[in-house]
Amino acid sequence: MTTRRKREKDENFPVAFKLFSPQNRQIISCYYQFARLADDIADNPRLSPKEKLQRLDLLEKTLYGQKGFPVFCKPAARLRKVFMQEGLDFSLAADLLTAFRRDAEGMTYETWGQLTNYCQYSAAPVGRFLLALHNENPSTYLPAASLCAALQIVNHIQDAGSDKKSLNRVYFPKKILQKHKLTSDCLDQSSVSPALRLACDEILAKTEEQLKDAAILPHIVHSLPLKIEICVIINLTNIMIYKLKKKDFLAEEIRLSKCDWLFSSVKGTLQGIFARKKTLSTKGI
Repeated sequence: MTTRRKREKDENFPVAFKLFSPQNRQIISCYYQFARLADDIADNPRLSPKEKLQRLDLLEKTLYGQKGFPVFCKPAARLRKVFMQEGLDFSLAADLLTAFRRDAEGMTYETWGQLTNYCQYSAAPVGRFLLALHNENPSTYLPAASLCAALQIVNHIQDAGSDKKSLNRVYFPKKILQKHKLTSDCLDQSSVSPALRLACDEILAKTEEQLKDAAILPHIVHSLPLKIEICVIINLTNIMIYKLKKKDFLAEEIRLSKCDWLFSSVKGTLQGIFARKKTLSTKGI
């Protein structure tokens, strides 16, 4: 199996980019380029873990204003500039680096809780960034984190085989694998075994719970483009979960079709337009 080449639509970023104003598109693009660079560093097989961490540290220092940065850090400098213009907190980007550092160090995850904690850094900052950019209430951050985690975990399952073989990286919680008498070596196989199917289904069931927690989000954000964006993402994620349940993610590359995108875009647009406002309880936030 060859490494699956990541495309922008595979990332935890807007799937309906043109919905946003030109000003917001510029800053979203800067944010994406920063995250893409950090991800490429963490995934670079030619760099040692120490070298990866050093480069990620330089990105963070540049983001926070260190002068004399190397050329490869230019995306961090550009992001700093637009963040300062918009009055956004640098942690919205810097938190991503925590996840990329874990990737660089080859961390594994014992429990579902540890995996979702990773998603609080690898995915949730993207949601907070978009919400903050649109001046949404911080009460939206919790359901947004659930949506971002669901999207991230689906991506992990899509890439499970190539991540294991090319990067020796495993996101399946060890305790779930052990429950089904498996080790991470099961991801090196050419097809999904019955036991791995059960483990995957358990992870997907937990992911669906994350989506249920996120269902209120389009009803509590004020920005119509964001409402639509959220609804489209929820629909796409549900479609991908269905495909992952039915198909062999080790034997074939599972991707969304043009029809999936069209269906989700039309349905999500209508859902976003007609989403009724709800009040989110602040209990537990």
